Amino acid sequence: MKQKFLLWTAILLQGLLMIGCGQKDNILTDQEKQEGWKLLFDGTTMEGWRDFKGEGITAPWTVERGTLTALGKGSDSTGYIVTDKQYDNFILSFDWKISEGGNSGVLYHVLERPEYKVPYVSGPEYQVVDDIGFPDKLEEWQKAAADYAMYEADNSKKHVKEAGEWNTAKIVFDNGHVEYWLNEEKVVEFEAWTDDWFARKGSGKWEGAPEYGLARKGVIALQDHGSRSWYKNMKIKELPMKPKEEDLFNGKDLTGWDVYGTELWYVDNGELVCESGPDKKYGYFGTRKYYDDFDLTLEFKQISDGNSGVFIRSYIKKDVEISGWQVEVAPPGHDTGGIYESYGRGWIIQIPDEMENILKKGEWNKLRIVMLGNKVNTYLNDVQMIELVDEKIGQGQGRILLQIHDGGGIKVRWRNLHVKELAPVQEML
Repeated sequence: MKQKFLLWTAILLQGLLMIGCGQKDNILTDQEKQEGWKLLFDGTTMEGWRDFKGEGITAPWTVERGTLTALGKGSDSTGYIVTDKQYDNFILSFDWKISEGGNSGVLYHVLERPEYKVPYVSGPEYQVVDDIGFPDKLEEWQKAAADYAMYEADNSKKHVKEAGEWNTAKIVFDNGHVEYWLNEEKVVEFEAWTDDWFARKGSGKWEGAPEYGLARKGVIALQDHGSRSWYKNMKIKELPMKPKEEDLFNGKDLTGWDVYGTELWYVDNGELVCESGPDKKYGYFGTRKYYDDFDLTLEFKQISDGNSGVFIRSYIKKDVEISGWQVEVAPPGHDTGGIYESYGRGWIIQIPDEMENILKKGEWNKLRIVMLGNKVNTYLNDVQMIELVDEKIGQGQGRILLQIHDGGGIKVRWRNLHVKELAPVQEML
């Protein structure tokens, strides 16, 4: 009898121990560590997190019994915290629960530009919300696990818990392939930057946000939307970049580009033409994707005046106002191949005077731009024009854009625009 009692006691203790081990939060197994997983929350501190566009924590967040907790004092415009580190391709896993009628969210690829007042104008959002008890009617694109204002969650696979109960979630971003998971079910899947993606972006909430969702990397953000919410077991596994090589111009139409301004951009005889319009203002012709590290080659012929340029890691602020860096394309004697910073420092580097003769007036010229980390090299007709190391450019992200200068009377032809993406510097070391 005593032996049986001891046996059952041992079994019970073992069971309790196993249950206890299974309930440990905010730790990584040895296997997860070997696979490259990292914790974003250690369960006891807010180390690795800070205010959106801030240095410390003033937002209404705290650590509460092993959870990263929103106190419910934020709003649409306040109460965001972000990771110290930026992430590009990754698998993000986390557990969440929400208060009754509550609303929160997990955002990624968030950019902290001065003019961005909130994270969601740049970063996509995995919705965290009380579908069941929310006081107002929710559209499908507002409900839990949706890609907010873009892709709805599949209700046939979606099983969200009631307020106050834990849900498991996962976000996969793998070189444009995106998956959202909820309670072990894949409920959202799409490809970023496709025609379908741009159609959704251009016809809904993000119509007035030209840079929404274009970034290849950014910080991860959590939202306090005026409701208490809780997060734990936040861990991330970074995935490698898969560089692509592509022609940016198809020789037929303007597919893959956006026009900003009233100046003229059109195709003639298989070539891209920019020409001053009646307003005689600045105009820009930008890729719909971001290119951060790349090797770009193109050819240009200046028909008249030729005051133009190629912008790198640049973005549209509003209307026809741009922020970024221009590799100059200009008439003879005006530093073609040098780099100018718009609405900032002005000329960063000009070419040596003795190299002005490299430009062939009225003929086709070949321009090459190599952008890697904080280093830029430009080449004109296979001759290196500048080499620049600049910390500010190194921190930039954005599109490739062609410019037409203001003043009128400008016409430039372009052809053979080809870009090869490069792996980030840290991946090459």
